[in-house]
Amino acid sequence: MKHRWHEKIDHPKSPLELLITDFLAKVDEGTKLFEEKFGNRNILRLWRSGKIEHCGQTTNGIQHELHGVGCAIHLPSESVNFDYGSNKKINGFDVWRLYIYALDRPLVYELLRQENTKKEFKELVLLKTIKKYLHLMTYIYSTQLTHRNKFIL
Repeated sequence: MKHRWHEKIDHPKSPLELLITDFLAKVDEGTKLFEEKFGNRNILRLWRSGKIEHCGQTTNGIQHELHGVGCAIHLPSESVNFDYGSNKKINGFDVWRLYIYALDRPLVYELLRQENTKKEFKELVLLKTIKKYLHLMTYIYSTQLTHRNKFIL
């Protein structure tokens, strides 16, 4: 099939890009549950003000564990651990959290090795597929970039 010059042709996603997409979708799913129960996706302030415990049940079978600037969400069959970004953003990640997320899903990411993940992560940074937030150890996937995001190139 021929493509016209103005049509966008997507390149196939790498295993790490698929992992990033999966990770961010799971964070989105979990924080939507927070919004339903607590009225906000970022529940750190509720914890720090003493309105909720740092560990608790969000809904039936779903637990949350708040820490520092982030949260671990324990779903019935899997978990996801993430940090909240500036302005309550939930779209950041780092190589360690991605690797831990992949380890929790050995059937899906069975060939993923930590060394390969770090290497591919660096390659995606060089290709500007992922970008680093300014002054944070968090990255953002380039498909989510807006003019408001501040990142190191």
